[in-house]
Amino acid sequence: MRRVTPATQARVEEGFRTIADSVKLAGRNQPKANIPQLVYAWLSNERNGRWVMILDSADDCDVFYPPTSSDARNEHLFANFLPQSRNGSIIITTRNKDLARRLISRTQNIIEVGPMTQRDALTLLEKRLGSLSDLDVATKLVQALDFVPLAISQAAAYIQARAPRSSPEKYLAEFHKSEGKKSRLLEHDAGDIRRDGGASNAIFRTWQISFDYIRSKRRSAADLLSLMSFFDRQGIPGWVLKPPRVTKEEIPGRCLDEAGDTDFDDGSSATDGATDGDIDGATDDGLTDDSPDITDDGFEDDVAMLRDYCLIATYEMVDEFEMHSLVQLSMRRWLEVFGLQETFHRQYIERMAAAFPTGEYENWTICQSLFAHVQVVLGYRPSENMDEIWATLLYNGGWFAWLQGRYEVAQQMVGKARRAREKRLGKEDAATLDSMSLFALVLLNRGRWEEAEKLDVQVMETSKTKLGADHPSTLTSMANLASTFWNQGRWEEAEKLEVQVMETRKTKLGADHPSTLTSMANLASTYRNQGRWEEAEKLDVQVMETRKTKLGADHPSTLTSMANLASTFWNQGRWEEAEKLEVQVIETRKTKLGAYHPDTLTSMANLAFT
Repeated sequence: MRRVTPATQARVEEGFRTIADSVKLAGRNQPKANIPQLVYAWLSNERNGRWVMILDSADDCDVFYPPTSSDARNEHLFANFLPQSRNGSIIITTRNKDLARRLISRTQNIIEVGPMTQRDALTLLEKRLGSLSDLDVATKLVQALDFVPLAISQAAAYIQARAPRSSPEKYLAEFHKSEGKKSRLLEHDAGDIRRDGGASNAIFRTWQISFDYIRSKRRSAADLLSLMSFFDRQGIPGWVLKPPRVTKEEIPGRCLDEAGDTDFDDGSSATDGATDGDIDGATDDGLTDDSPDITDDGFEDDVAMLRDYCLIATYEMVDEFEMHSLVQLSMRRWLEVFGLQETFHRQYIERMAAAFPTGEYENWTICQSLFAHVQVVLGYRPSENMDEIWATLLYNGGWFAWLQGRYEVAQQMVGKARRAREKRLGKEDAATLDSMSLFALVLLNRGRWEEAEKLDVQVMETSKTKLGADHPSTLTSMANLASTFWNQGRWEEAEKLEVQVMETRKTKLGADHPSTLTSMANLASTYRNQGRWEEAEKLDVQVMETRKTKLGADHPSTLTSMANLASTFWNQGRWEEAEKLEVQVIETRKTKLGAYHPDTLTSMANLAFT
């Protein structure tokens, strides 16, 4: 058995020379001897016995298929010197699937070595360490390393080199401290006497060799991988990776028109939206001609190259991609070394801001598909010229999270958006007021009423001064303050504001405008808490019927109207009518919102009371 390391043509020639010397081939020392040809002829002769050749780390296609078009190309086409013989076998290890297909005659002979199973990964770790004292810690460690064999072997070598002051538990704790610490651990190279002297045992270095090669051969593929490294590792959407070029003028403004109103018995608020004003969510400088850009031209070729190097996974039925988290981390570290991390980080935020819509019900499908990638943005600190568009992305993500009942993450997102806008735009800017209003609504849903009231009053007074008392944004801020009063049981104060908002909206927007309907629903909730059942019922029925016509029977706002009417029936002792509506609401909410959405749980509680 002989091993050849085909990192370069010179290394291949060296490997063939070693074989020639080992079997003492005649003519090998002649000045013009063609060593690969001599070895090829000897290996092809079945009388010379059985043999095995290993081509270890055959990753560079140019080594086997030189790009030059000349007679010298055929003379040094090393692929032609790999013998096909019944008495011999060639084992090739490569990260380049395209090269593997070219070197072998049958693709079924390609064996893809992916991540291990958890069981195999634990077996490997135990073999490298000698024993596993804590199976739970060991399991968490191999999971953190994505079950990648080289990463597991490298971690074990690191632990052993520092024993007894290091252990799997300490390594895992260090690994989770920060991205920088992960990088340092994964750059550690303990070496391996069984491998070629030029080969690295550090997984980062191993992948970065692939990155270097891809960048030298197809820059657009390297740019695509760079962009993908900032997404969540699963469900990376192809359509976001290849959108048309956008500029700052084309990035849409964001506005929050309306949220829902309230159900009963759960202490939740009758809520309007944050504002009706537009938000200038664009950055000061859009994409430029110098920005790395990925277009549809050659996109599939880029994907094929990355897939062939096993750096991404693709799916047959959906336009999505997947990466190992360690590959992403390695790629970001590689970009940092080349001073390109900020460039692609910026491009990622711009692409996501252009793709992620407002949180309205009509956008929920697309919001849900992209939300994991928006959550990733929470951990990034953008440069100053990116903070506006970053804030817009977090604002829209927080809006969606709030409507989904994910109040903790909504608070994180909207809170960061608010702080960024206050710093960049000032506290009286419309976009800042949007963020303050939405943040107050999130606080309201978390039961922090005094903080919400303080923000609501601030937004309302600023809006009155800047925009006027009957401006839609001012009316929304008044409605939100009324919601806060409602949650505190301050019915008269809430009613006073709600009547004012409702009447002005009827005049300015029309009786069947969504914001007007929200005002009517909120006022009905206040009447209900005051025991004014007939007035509440009249408004509830009007809102429900209009929403069914305008929005559809299964729209979340329509369902809220039905729940509110059921609440009114319940308070009047009309149990059967209440039950009929509640059953309908709960079943539809389970389908549309999910069984554990706060509104669904409220419906279940309401039905239980009935």
